[in-house]
Amino acid sequence: MLFNSLEYIIFLPLVFILYWLLFAKIKHQNMLLLVASYIFYSWWDWRFLFLIIFSSSIDYLIGLKIFHTQQQGKRQKWLVASLVANLGVLSLFKYFNFFSSSLQDILSLLGWQVDTITLNLILPIGISFYTFQTLSYTIDIYRGKLQPSKSIISFFLYVSFFPQLVAGPIERGTNLLPQIDTPRIFKYELFKAGLFQIFIGLFRKMVIADSLGVYVDSVYGYPESQNSTTILIATIFYAFQIYFDFAGYSDIAIGSAKLLGFHFNQNFNLPYFSQSIAEFWRRWHISLSFWLRDYLYISLGGNRKGIRITYRNLMLTMLLGGLWHGSSWNFVIWGGIHGIALICERVLFNTKDKKLGWIGCCYTFLIVLISWIFFRAQDLKSALFILNKLLEMNFTLEFNNYLNLIIKLSFFLTLGLSFDLFLFKKNIPLEDIGKNFSFMKLTGWITLLILMLTLFYSTSENFIYFQF
Repeated sequence: MLFNSLEYIIFLPLVFILYWLLFAKIKHQNMLLLVASYIFYSWWDWRFLFLIIFSSSIDYLIGLKIFHTQQQGKRQKWLVASLVANLGVLSLFKYFNFFSSSLQDILSLLGWQVDTITLNLILPIGISFYTFQTLSYTIDIYRGKLQPSKSIISFFLYVSFFPQLVAGPIERGTNLLPQIDTPRIFKYELFKAGLFQIFIGLFRKMVIADSLGVYVDSVYGYPESQNSTTILIATIFYAFQIYFDFAGYSDIAIGSAKLLGFHFNQNFNLPYFSQSIAEFWRRWHISLSFWLRDYLYISLGGNRKGIRITYRNLMLTMLLGGLWHGSSWNFVIWGGIHGIALICERVLFNTKDKKLGWIGCCYTFLIVLISWIFFRAQDLKSALFILNKLLEMNFTLEFNNYLNLIIKLSFFLTLGLSFDLFLFKKNIPLEDIGKNFSFMKLTGWITLLILMLTLFYSTSENFIYFQF
């Protein structure tokens, strides 16, 4: 079920009414949310419900085993069992064909010809997200930061809670489980903030991101017929398409959770105002970047074992972070570009102490823009072709009949960036804006957003991060 679909417009208010008006006890509310979450997920393909239930069951039992086992060696074995089970399932569905074809290519270079073994498997939607979520649960128990959930219903809901199930934010058990187990009361301020954030998310997705996607798809789909100008514009538009698409999704997810009395952590914080790549990753897809830091980078040793090991850990973290996004060398290269940039920043200057101002913003955006080429291109060959086209510097005023569309999209982009600039200048988190609105002000804003959605909405597209 998509957030930007008619089904969700019916689904969310129905769950909201049942949740607050008919289910007073917390155990009944949790059961309702669990059933609703499974309905939400099965709307795409009910068969994969068994997979998420399997993953939930494994980590619920292993979490108990780790907590109640005294011997360190046995605790480690249970943790390894969780890693193998979760990453094994993820690798089977997402990476088997990639590793198989890559191995064949390597063997071919060595002169050995072998047949590729591939599996015709559908990638379960959201598997990368809920896999990381369940892994953080068992790892936190192993590290002594979390006690296992006493209720299997609570834990299953933690894994499958529908606002964040498909594409995050990747919530930690330390944040979400206490909220699931604590009685919740309806708060009007939270309701206002959630409702406003949902409509901001819909505007970001349906008006800005989907509109930009029309131009980006037409250019990146046929790069050989484009010139340097149209490719550059498409690359810039894609940088904002993916931002407004995923930030819009996160807004709807966080807002939907607020309507039900839950608080999710912020997932985007105006990343294109960053003055370094290090700062960019503190502002972009925050739940993933902090997960990679806490469970991968630190586990590898972080910056505790010397500068060379630190550089190695940075690069491995970003390469694996790129691979998390998809089974393609494009994503590995995308992660590698960010890894190299992070290492260079460590070598050249201390990004935590030194403020680079607008020069830092320009440099950061340029690096991010180059990396997006590999993220968006259909394959590595197309990415290299597009990069070569840009390096030709054959910029002209020939827009290949795209001029009217570019003007229209520039208007939408100006609206979105103006709102972001307002948040940046005022230093106001989007999550807090609607709390202090009066009823009339909230009604006015929502009416305006609905009007703009009605006037400018032209196409409905899947969220980009659903494929990861």
